[in-house]
Amino acid sequence: MKFIAGFLNVVLLLGTIQGFIISGLLFYAKKRSLSKRLLAGIIFFLTLACMNLYLGNTNWFQINRWVNLIFSVIPLVIIMPIGPLIYFYVKSCTDPAFSLQRKDRIHFYPVIIDLGAQLAAAIFIVGVLTGLLPNKPQPWGLFIDTYNVYSDIPRWVSVTTYVWLSARYLTRLKASNEAPVEAPYYTWPWQMLKGLTIFQAIWLIYLIPYIIPRYSNALLDLVDWYPIYIPMVVLIYWLGMKGYLMIPQMELMSLLRQEVKAQKAAPAPMALPEDTIAETVPVLIKAMEEDRLYLDPNLNLALLVQHTGIPQKTISAVLNQHLNKSFNEFVNAYRIGYFKQKICDPRQEHLTILGVAYDSGFNSQATFQRAFKNEMGVSPREYLAMELKKRIKSG
Repeated sequence: MKFIAGFLNVVLLLGTIQGFIISGLLFYAKKRSLSKRLLAGIIFFLTLACMNLYLGNTNWFQINRWVNLIFSVIPLVIIMPIGPLIYFYVKSCTDPAFSLQRKDRIHFYPVIIDLGAQLAAAIFIVGVLTGLLPNKPQPWGLFIDTYNVYSDIPRWVSVTTYVWLSARYLTRLKASNEAPVEAPYYTWPWQMLKGLTIFQAIWLIYLIPYIIPRYSNALLDLVDWYPIYIPMVVLIYWLGMKGYLMIPQMELMSLLRQEVKAQKAAPAPMALPEDTIAETVPVLIKAMEEDRLYLDPNLNLALLVQHTGIPQKTISAVLNQHLNKSFNEFVNAYRIGYFKQKICDPRQEHLTILGVAYDSGFNSQATFQRAFKNEMGVSPREYLAMELKKRIKSG
């Protein structure tokens, strides 16, 4: 048992070190953003709790009475802010314009629950030093121990409530069609909430016997706090690494969304002359049908401008005003046409749907799936099944 406890304490120590490093990297990053700081806060408070258990299990608090005295009034288990931080982090991931307002401070007021035991210890110490209270620690110690047990109830309720609020927010965002389901700023928050839900379930399973007096001490003697804190270490590693790696993608998506909003807010462009349209459309069609530029997965508006010699503004205006398509919709329509032609060719049966999609100029499965369904109204697999049925009937 000592070996197992020693090993688990090492895991706690490594999680604590990792948590402080990743939260520091996020908070003091060169490009500071609200989402980075909020994620840093979540990881930091989880890390403090792990450090508290590690120091307690390895008797750091008992080095001498002054160390014990200092840490009795310094709160290390601060859980109540984690719920609001999760909720605001999800909002900051999905809304680049989101910012914390003064009214949002109310969400963090319940942190007083985390400070109850330390406030009681401070009152006792000051009372003894000033002679206002007798030096009888037993009733105060009993209160602090009891308080620490039952304060976990509002902590669990708080985190669970904010996880639920965050999930409801994402569900409403999806219903509004403002977030593509494969976008990093949408999928990562969902993944995070699923991980937190699993952790909350583990915590609840532990919490129920823990708050029952007849089982509390037996539970601690049997497994201590490891069933909660080892998953917390996993959570620290996962949130830190996954959240840190997702930041560049989410920042890019935020910039793209801001550009889209700016374009929507821009005044309607002037109508193009008919002769400009008449000259531009055949050139664009030739670039697609004869030159087959759409097969280049790196094709963008700049490359099309370079190939045709037509100014970018003119191409965009012709596509938007005359063909009623964006550049991506225009190019993807040709890619989908090529895909349909090739996927139905019996000589290409050895190729996968994704392989044909890449051959058609698409550079990602998610983009292909979304573009195909927008164009055809069905998924690629459903389309292929319908074509096979037609071939069998006609065959």
